[in-house]
Amino acid sequence: MTDCDGENAETQVWLDHAVACGYVTKMDVAPILEVSEDVGRMLGDMIENPSKYGAVEPKKR
Repeated sequence: MTDCDGENAETQVWLDHAVACGYVTKMDVAPILEVSEDVGRMLGDMIENPSKYGAVEPKKR
């Protein structure tokens, strides 16, 4: 999940870079960034609360 969250954040950076370089407009990337932010929130919740999503805690020795 943390790798996914990092990749999602990197995508946001590259979209910002594309805007800064003039390849696309802010309006072009706004819907993508909105979805990306939603995904980031979901991933953050999965990272913080794995048992809520079916992850099993490892047994302690």
